[in-house]
Amino acid sequence: MTNKKNPPNILSESEQSARIHEAMRRGMSRRDALKTFGVAGLFAASTGGLLGSSLGYASEGTSGTPKRGGRIRVAAHAASTSDTLDPAKGSTAIDYARHEMFYNGLTEFDERLIPQPSLAEHFVTSDGGTTWLFTLRRGVTFHDGKPLSAADVVFSIARHKDPDTGSKAMSLATQIADVKALGSQQVQITLNSPNIELPAILAVSHMKIVPEGTVDFSKGIGTGPFRCQEFSPGVRSIGVRNDNYWREGRPYLDEIEMVGISDEPSRVNALLSGDVQLINAVYGRSAERIELSTGHAVKSVNSGNYTDLVMRVDQEPTSRPAFVEAMKYLFDREQIKWAVFRNYAEIANDHPIAPSNPYFFADLPQRPYDPDRARHLLKQAGVEGARLPVVASPAADGSEDIAVLLQQSAQQAGLNLTINRVPSDGYWSNHWMKHPLGFGNINPRPTANILLSQFFQSSAPWNESGWKNEQFDQLLTLSRAEPDQAVRKQMYADMQTLIHEHCGIGIPVFINTIDGRDKRLKGYDRTIPLGGFMGYTFAEHVWWDDA
Repeated sequence: MTNKKNPPNILSESEQSARIHEAMRRGMSRRDALKTFGVAGLFAASTGGLLGSSLGYASEGTSGTPKRGGRIRVAAHAASTSDTLDPAKGSTAIDYARHEMFYNGLTEFDERLIPQPSLAEHFVTSDGGTTWLFTLRRGVTFHDGKPLSAADVVFSIARHKDPDTGSKAMSLATQIADVKALGSQQVQITLNSPNIELPAILAVSHMKIVPEGTVDFSKGIGTGPFRCQEFSPGVRSIGVRNDNYWREGRPYLDEIEMVGISDEPSRVNALLSGDVQLINAVYGRSAERIELSTGHAVKSVNSGNYTDLVMRVDQEPTSRPAFVEAMKYLFDREQIKWAVFRNYAEIANDHPIAPSNPYFFADLPQRPYDPDRARHLLKQAGVEGARLPVVASPAADGSEDIAVLLQQSAQQAGLNLTINRVPSDGYWSNHWMKHPLGFGNINPRPTANILLSQFFQSSAPWNESGWKNEQFDQLLTLSRAEPDQAVRKQMYADMQTLIHEHCGIGIPVFINTIDGRDKRLKGYDRTIPLGGFMGYTFAEHVWWDDA
């Protein structure tokens, strides 16, 4: 029998069916899915096109009519001299929020985490996800007046592949084989293998577009809604409205100052006293206090954020599998959920995929709290009765309280844990991933593949425990191109199982993201489930109303 290939621009019937299923899962109506994938057979995206909905930039809503003007002060939970305006190097909430203020990406997420056009007015792939064509929006200028061009996009994306850049998204960029300009307004990206999630990858904050040849990022020159007036790492930044912003009518505020207040009670007090108008990383025990204030409100979203116990597999005694397994049995998850997070959390199972994710593996048996089993494993690992330090910090949300509970559980299993508390300032550069036993705090990612690529792939710079697994890496790569949803879901189930059973990461709960705000700050209605500050995108959407 002759096996005739499909024409290069037409999807096969099975591929069409898979694409339609995926688009409907992401929120597209059946009618629009059929229109996009069924009749034309093209995997294309443009305004109102690919996977879905508009971004919903309504001028009115539950907050009323937007007003222009006003200045607010915002406090994030961590700031240090490592703060950066280089999008490629961002690693904290205050970095991400600033990058959303000063830059744009080719794409951006809507409230359902579906990538939508931003600086790219259209994007399309006609070969199942290997080659993509992005057409740029005309009339966009950088803060210094330079027009946006394809050369800026090529530079911004290619720099992630250069080890000297130190990009936190390098593990995502390795799949890009080539990026080149086709004239001044179009960019072609070719991947090593198909990935239907490329538009989502390009929407993450690290992938913002900067002017070609940029070396000094201290001025934050981008195309975003605010211009950087001042930036002092670890101290503050001031952004002023970009009057030439390409999205008409935005932003509303005149000025935003961002500072860091690492101590959570101090951050809450600053909000309630009026010193700041918006804060992130509110603890559950403080949420009620804020809500009792007639002039303030909280916004709580469970988007998959987690604080994890990091056990480095390249150090002792955390390189011993029995020790790693024992520590996971010492999590009293229900107690952590209630005592640390006041039930603003969901039980996790030592892997990073939250129950709200469509690829969550519900059939994986929940690991119980079992000090007796832990004692047996610690003895097997040769560390029963040992005295070990665990590093915790306010920078990793709730880690100090989790460490106290873990210390109590460890005593029952015959292990003496000492808690080494270190300040937030410098934690991520000086302590994170540098001790045998410590904590991380991972912000949500828009897709399971992006999350696993950045934190669990063997080559990922943010592979917290240093775990390397060839089977996992193969599954991760294959899942990017797999059109059969049942097969793809099983791949993700296998990856979750490998992490649960073998990785040096313990995840007790998924934490609700809680922000506190002054009620006069309006427009805080959108929910972008990627972290605090409305998925870090608040600056473009909020306004001040004294009325």
